[in-house]
Amino acid sequence: MTETFETRFDRLILLVGRLNYMWTNTESLLIHLIAGLSGTSKDVAVIIFLTLNTTRARLDLVERLAKMDGRPATERDPILDHTHRLARLSAIRNRYNHCIYSFDPESGNPKTILMRIADRKNDIKLGREDTMDDAAMQEIEAVVDQLSTINRDIWQLIRQLGYPA
Repeated sequence: MTETFETRFDRLILLVGRLNYMWTNTESLLIHLIAGLSGTSKDVAVIIFLTLNTTRARLDLVERLAKMDGRPATERDPILDHTHRLARLSAIRNRYNHCIYSFDPESGNPKTILMRIADRKNDIKLGREDTMDDAAMQEIEAVVDQLSTINRDIWQLIRQLGYPA
């Protein structure tokens, strides 16, 4: 059965919604890592988390706290492993959150138009377009699955380390 462009677009929007939900839910686990690494309460960690308004800043904080002198490798290394896993997925998440969507008039496939200016030596490039074909949809599904795994792994680590939950 052939998908109509409306069906494909609905599928894309649902996938991007799942991606955003899983991302936000998983990123919020950094609150518990901040609390545990800094020896503070979860409430204070929430304030710190919300004050840092980018994923990169939040990951940097957690990684720097984990790397502090005296931190045992058994605590530091798994935290860094999880933050690196999350950071690797942030580019894909950003791609689908910082774009607009349109349709390819010939194929009916949705397209993303990146809302970024790329400065070159002698010119600029605007709005890189990518078609949301089956491979792109599968990539989003794979990222959602990876985020689900990372989420479970971080929760397990939070419990293992006895961090505020």
